[in-house]
Amino acid sequence: MFTLHHISYSHPNGDLLFDQLDLSILPKEKAALVGNNGAGKSTLLHIIAAELLPKSGQVMLPVESYLVPQIFGQFDHLTIAEALKVDRKIKGLQAILNGDGAEENFSLLQDDWTIQERCEQALSAWELHGIDLELKLSALSGGQKAKVFLAGISIHQPELILMDEPSNHLDRSARIMLYQLIENSPATLLIVSHDRKLLNLLDKTYELSPKGIRTYGGNYDFYSSQKQLEQQALVDDLENRQKELRKAKEVERESIERQQKLDARGKKKQEQSGVSRIMMNTLRNSAENSSAKTKAVHADKISGIAAELHHLRMTLSDNGQIKIGFNSSPLHHGKVLFKAEGLNHGYQGQMIWQEGLDLQMVSGERISLEGKNGSGKTTLLKIILGVISPVEGKVTRSIGSAVYIDQEYSLIDDSLTVYDQARSFNSGLAEHEIKIRLDRFLFDKHTWDQSCSCLSGGEKMRLLLCCLIIRQTAPELIVLDEPTNNLDMQSLAVLTQAVTNYDGNLIVVSHDERFITEVGCNRIITL
Repeated sequence: MFTLHHISYSHPNGDLLFDQLDLSILPKEKAALVGNNGAGKSTLLHIIAAELLPKSGQVMLPVESYLVPQIFGQFDHLTIAEALKVDRKIKGLQAILNGDGAEENFSLLQDDWTIQERCEQALSAWELHGIDLELKLSALSGGQKAKVFLAGISIHQPELILMDEPSNHLDRSARIMLYQLIENSPATLLIVSHDRKLLNLLDKTYELSPKGIRTYGGNYDFYSSQKQLEQQALVDDLENRQKELRKAKEVERESIERQQKLDARGKKKQEQSGVSRIMMNTLRNSAENSSAKTKAVHADKISGIAAELHHLRMTLSDNGQIKIGFNSSPLHHGKVLFKAEGLNHGYQGQMIWQEGLDLQMVSGERISLEGKNGSGKTTLLKIILGVISPVEGKVTRSIGSAVYIDQEYSLIDDSLTVYDQARSFNSGLAEHEIKIRLDRFLFDKHTWDQSCSCLSGGEKMRLLLCCLIIRQTAPELIVLDEPTNNLDMQSLAVLTQAVTNYDGNLIVVSHDERFITEVGCNRIITL
């Protein structure tokens, strides 16, 4: 289907992203591309789609491809027709239908007389009924933008489909449609995603890392199990090397002590036998050289083992090194944290909910808040947190302290450095203790002066968790609003571990069903 041969790519500033990559995808193959944030997954998809040029290497792609991009708002200036790359054909068709039979219009149309009908049908299939192709994407929600690009698959019907985090922003029903598309598509698929349910629909997993691309012949669960086996093998090897290092140091000490005793005994005998001073100096120098050689031999061995240990520690996954532990939150079981009667809210006179909401949240609950895009989940969270007041209804709040974590990690101030951000959450720790905690979350001294604006989503998540632990007093309530979007698997594992260890109250808005299960949500509220 396509082959990448010795592909290299550098950022505009000259930093090398990846070097000499090789990859071959077979026809009809359905594969995942996984790797840590910053490994270059999205860049590689854009190179395959011919939207970026590599620094060197060849892309051999004999078929038409179509890319479903990750949505960040970067397409807001485009119309739907422009985003779908059908604007020229639509322009030509409209001109011909309006009586302009110029050759230029037929050239634009390329005999694709059903283009507008296919667009309307494709958009309707993704619940975008009657939407104007000239509408700007800036007028759409994140979920609607994602659906526009997914609709392009049936419009263009490519043989190779590339997807970059396609399930981000989609509600549950749209995700089900996406899963069905993946299962039923006759095309070749290469997908970047953190959605484990989606990844388990795929037949093969390719892992992109600084070492290159490695192939795992199975879905995400198979890949994950293989990575765990590899990780355990590394841990076992690390422990063996540590034992070997301790033994080598012990042997070195014993050898030096033994050599020193022999030298002292020899010196005493020489003095007693009346050996001349010149000969004594010669024998002493010989003994010192012998001791130095013994030390050098052991030093080389210890240095070699230490280097192997350092390499093994660097190879172990970061989340295996992070130890997360929140202090206990002030949890009093049975306390009513939030109660609402006849709750409703609206914008410009338009109410969100057809009927007022009656609901109650009691201390000790871990709630999954569900609903379609636009059902008012974020608005309800803001009311619970006291950020906004409802237009209608009676509300009672008794929440001592709360932390709101959204998918943009907006609690992180991009104008601060990593260290200053951590210090802003400090509640009495000395400077060196803050830095120790930063180091535990993989922020070493080389990153302390780095601007938070340069951090990836996963790095911001790690920094925010570190800040909450530096604060020392755990909040009574943590609210997570789509926290897993844009996280790689490594960062997702760290977040899951932290939230699972947290013993306070929790509200989660997420379309990641596995995450909801793993963090122990015990109640569902559906809007």
